[in-house]
Amino acid sequence: MEAVQRRRIIIRGVVQGVGFRPYVYTRATGLGLAGHVTNTPDGVVAEVEGAAAAVSEFCERLAADAPPLAVVDAVEHCEVPVAGGAGFTIVASRTGGPARTLVSPDVATCADCLAELADPADRRHRHPFITCTHCGPRFTIVTGLPYDRSHTTMAGFPMCADCAREYTDPADRRFHAQPVACPACGPRLRLLAGHPPREVTGTDPVAGARRLLADGAILAVKGLGGYHLACDATHARAVAELRRRKDRGDKPFALMAREPADIEPLVHVGPEERALLTGAVRPIVLLRRRAGGAPCALDALADAVAPRCPDLGVMLPYTPVHHLLLGLPGDPPGPRLLVMTSGNLSGEPIVTDDDEALDRLAHLADAWLMHDRPIHVPCDDSVVRVCDGEPLTVRRSRGHAPLPVPLPLPVPATLAVGGDLKNTFCLGEGRRAWLSAHIGDMDDLATQHAFERAERQLESITGVTPALLAADRHPGYRSGQWARRAAAGRPLVRVQHHHAHVVSAMAEHGRGGDRKVIGVAFDGTGYGDDGAVWGGEFLLADYAGYTRFAHLGYVPLPGADAAVHRPYRMALSHLRAAGIDWAPDLPCVAACPPDELRVLRAQLERNLNCAPTSSMGRLFDAVSSLAGVCHRSGYEAQAAIELESAALAASGADAGPAYAFGLRLPGDGDHGATVAPVTVAPVTVAPVTADPAPVLAAVVADVRAGVPTAVIAHRFHASVAALVGELCGLARERHGLDTVALSGGVFANTLLSSASARTLREQGFTVLRHTRVPPNDGGLSLGQLVVAAAVHPTEHHP
Repeated sequence: MEAVQRRRIIIRGVVQGVGFRPYVYTRATGLGLAGHVTNTPDGVVAEVEGAAAAVSEFCERLAADAPPLAVVDAVEHCEVPVAGGAGFTIVASRTGGPARTLVSPDVATCADCLAELADPADRRHRHPFITCTHCGPRFTIVTGLPYDRSHTTMAGFPMCADCAREYTDPADRRFHAQPVACPACGPRLRLLAGHPPREVTGTDPVAGARRLLADGAILAVKGLGGYHLACDATHARAVAELRRRKDRGDKPFALMAREPADIEPLVHVGPEERALLTGAVRPIVLLRRRAGGAPCALDALADAVAPRCPDLGVMLPYTPVHHLLLGLPGDPPGPRLLVMTSGNLSGEPIVTDDDEALDRLAHLADAWLMHDRPIHVPCDDSVVRVCDGEPLTVRRSRGHAPLPVPLPLPVPATLAVGGDLKNTFCLGEGRRAWLSAHIGDMDDLATQHAFERAERQLESITGVTPALLAADRHPGYRSGQWARRAAAGRPLVRVQHHHAHVVSAMAEHGRGGDRKVIGVAFDGTGYGDDGAVWGGEFLLADYAGYTRFAHLGYVPLPGADAAVHRPYRMALSHLRAAGIDWAPDLPCVAACPPDELRVLRAQLERNLNCAPTSSMGRLFDAVSSLAGVCHRSGYEAQAAIELESAALAASGADAGPAYAFGLRLPGDGDHGATVAPVTVAPVTVAPVTADPAPVLAAVVADVRAGVPTAVIAHRFHASVAALVGELCGLARERHGLDTVALSGGVFANTLLSSASARTLREQGFTVLRHTRVPPNDGGLSLGQLVVAAAVHPTEHHP
């Protein structure tokens, strides 16, 4: 008779809320094993007993055959004394002790649930909250660990007998699915309309909402992580009115389409984009517009959806409510393309609370489609695009948070608070870093409160209690001021902005800290160690420090925010720095009102409120205005986005040679700036300076020669990519480095990113680009965390 063995197994990772206990149950009973399985704060813990061969088989492929939503980080097992007994059970979860398991992100509605949603014979036909073990809300409803119904916002919805039977049936798809519900016991939809809002009765809420949308109404729709504002994307008046009410400027709206076929006449959808659109995450995917594209089976898309933008941001429905709003087969006709934008005023955090929605969205929405399942964690939609066949994450939020990023080195319990724009924060311990969902811009008090709530919540579900804090060096950043107040005696490491960008890319790629990279950090603004506004940086960097090898030449930033919002001011500043007259035939001069032109001239002559800047983002603004593309920016990077759009209209072969920057090497009269690597006292170095004056002069010549705007834009992009190649080649020649990390918000421009990477690879460089973590300030906190851990002495990092 074969020996009986009992083993205890601990499975760590994303193993709660993804059907792992039912999977263990089915696997164990299929092998004739006795024992039990439970959720604990440490992960899933099982004990199995039976024939030694069966126990061994159970353990061997436990991770490999795990449920599709599970992410198994580790499986530990050891032999324990035989206990006897028969049968295998799922026992009540154990609480207590620090949280060490991982919470699953929210997941788009699965195909099986969609089939039931559309089946008139199914008891969940048209149920707006249909879900199962493989899909539905997770992160946004979790109130504590372990992941059980009592620790979610579904705790207030007791299961009916039918749902309870499914929940306890190992053969059912809803076996231990915590959000399980049905029309008899689940949350309820309500439609409210008017001012003051009153419930619309006598009609199905979704049917009423669809009619309102078709009539041009703006609807507040409660989703997984907050409210959206929705309208018919083909209804020009409705889109224009939503833009006016939200004070949106020209910032593009996102679209929700019923299926890829509805947007394929408008945009290019390759296999990589299709996989992103239809996968379990369902982010907003930025898709290149087709030249002259127009819907075929649909009315024309309203021009105000994304004016002068080269891309359309598109997502497919990811909740049952979305599917119902866009219509099931056989439903009456209704809008098939919806604008879906976050339910807030521009700059404010997304609304999640129902009473708050009725108050804060009262002047934005005509009606509210809401439900009574609370949202515990706000979570905006993720945004991604494809660059050279790989995803490039622009905003990492729903569908990704709170999954951790693996780290290349162990870190102590650390909190990095990020920057003030596109804020995310990051908690880390050991070899894991948890990036928060998108928080927003920290200049709004409501956003700062949202930051505080999100930080407490992420600490509670990760079990990380920070002993070390990290923040940007900018003395005026609200994130840094919060960190200083919250430190309470804990050490606070200040990290230079562009060093954090470069390290973020290094850490994402698992780069070891023993060898430096050439870090190219291009963005709009970052506090420099010499007090200037940096943003066109070439750093020789590792995790502990950096040297400023080269940078874009300084020009005055006249009026700070005024220069950002009015790109013609940056164009005029660059022209003056280049010694080029402000002639009235130049578009940027013509765009500047005469009175402002006189004041600006005096401001630059006297150097009043003119911080020096090396920003590549501001150079993109300047060329955009100089070429006549964009003179006023209503949202971040508008001028650069429209310049990229113009460049896409010209092919490389037709655009001619790139413009050329001038290079000033050390000893050419430029004594450099004093910089302070994190780990050493300040030292004086002499960086190479890339002078944009020749580029400006060449653009002026092309403008005056009547060269098409598209050609000018394309040549400028090519010139920046050539500069990246030239300066990285010089850095390799002098320092022997052969890896380049590209980071900063400017590299969300896929035309520039692709050209720069291609140039570098042709020169034999290894190129690190962001895929899972944003290159913009949404990825800054990851870099801060790794730098802080590298420079702060600790005895032991777990």
